[in-house]
Amino acid sequence: MDTVLVTGGMGCIGAWALYHLVQQDIKAVSFDLSTNRARLNLLLPSEEQSAITFVSGDLVQPNAISDVIAQHGVTHILHLAALQVPSCRANPVLGAQVNIVGTVNIFEAAKQHNIKHVAYASSIAVYGSDEDYEGAMLDDRSAPHPRTLYGVYKVANENTARIYWQDYQISSLGLRPYTVYGVGRDQGMTSAPTLAMQAAALGQNYHIPFGGAMLMQYASDVARQFLAAAQMTGQDALCLTLGTPAVSIAEIAQIIMDLKPDVKITYDETPLPLPGGFEARDLYSVFPTVYETPLREGIAETMKMFAAQA
Repeated sequence: MDTVLVTGGMGCIGAWALYHLVQQDIKAVSFDLSTNRARLNLLLPSEEQSAITFVSGDLVQPNAISDVIAQHGVTHILHLAALQVPSCRANPVLGAQVNIVGTVNIFEAAKQHNIKHVAYASSIAVYGSDEDYEGAMLDDRSAPHPRTLYGVYKVANENTARIYWQDYQISSLGLRPYTVYGVGRDQGMTSAPTLAMQAAALGQNYHIPFGGAMLMQYASDVARQFLAAAQMTGQDALCLTLGTPAVSIAEIAQIIMDLKPDVKITYDETPLPLPGGFEARDLYSVFPTVYETPLREGIAETMKMFAAQA
């Protein structure tokens, strides 16, 4: 029977991954330094959470992951644990320890226990803004040009994965989400669209502090794609960017206001230092199924869930 280890289980994508593992009746082990189940509580009642094994531990400790794999018979690894952009900016040393050293510890533990495949989270932050690429449409062959320490750390992780395939034949499949939205997305540089959805669901106005265009990806879809990545086997160290049609912040604000006409969602004009679009054709050649909920549908579902929790 498969047992999937989810690091960062108390985070947004981690909570959704645990939710889907429970729905699929697959044994799940959650590993996180935090014991706060607030995000998971939004998705699963406590009686359903009893199907999950919760382990509190520090990813930076060399033997922590290895011990969990041994104790719980882990067969698949989904590595999502990381500190986000603001935390890495505030404490670069801790950010490097968690995001880089923690990832090395994941691959070392896989090597020690003969787990031949790892799925892990990279980020669109490995790329820069459109001006770094002279307006060319990006794809998975575009060179990284991170504008944040968080992005630098993610580039390091992609190279760590590459070397573990080269030297130890541990295959890997990393995914680079762009703007993840949905219930539980309450932290990070691109969490503002979700916070706008939450505010609107509660009848409150909200100001999104940036503009431009971005790729919006529903947290439930992202989690399902990561689980598919964890359950695949490969002959390489691949890293693919999740692709959805680029949408402007103005359009996102309008959808929210269409769904909740009594609120006002405003936004700044200045875009974030991220690509305005991405051609993700490689994703569709690797995965037999790519999960992409239409944007209006995902926003409506998110706002419905927020309203139900009020």
